[in-house]
This record gives sequence, structure tokens and C-alpha cells, in this order.
Amino acid sequence: MTEPWASVEDVAKHLGVAKDSIYRWIDHRGLPAQKIGRLWKFKLSEVDAWVRASGATEEPGSTEGNAK
Repeated sequence: MTEPWASVEDVAKHLGVAKDSIYRWIDHRGLPAQKIGRLWKFKLSEVDAWVRASGATEEPGSTEGNAK
């Protein structure tokens, strides 16, 4: 049985983040996704592997989360 494709909404819910984060991660951090027409689609197994490989961690030099 093949794994079904998931939507941006599905991935956001799966990871517990906002949809905006998903779009940002596609553009800037290489979140594995396929664009089908105007929609982004995902395989949750690939998303999980990306997270485990630290794809969702802060980028070096990022000011997010740095209190000064």
C-alpha cells in the first residue's frame, strides 16, 4: 500500500506548527514537498525524516529565540 499525499494543513497539524512555518521551511530549509498544480503535497514519512535530520532547527546566525 502506498503512502497517501498530505496537505500543508495536514503537515502543520502533524508537526504542531502554523501553516506559515511550513511554507517558510519549504522555501528556506528544504522541507521535502512536491508542488502539484498550485498545491504543495507531502509524504509524512519524508517530513518526519527531515525533522529527525534537524531540518526544523534554527539556522546558524538566526536571531530567533536569542534574548539580548
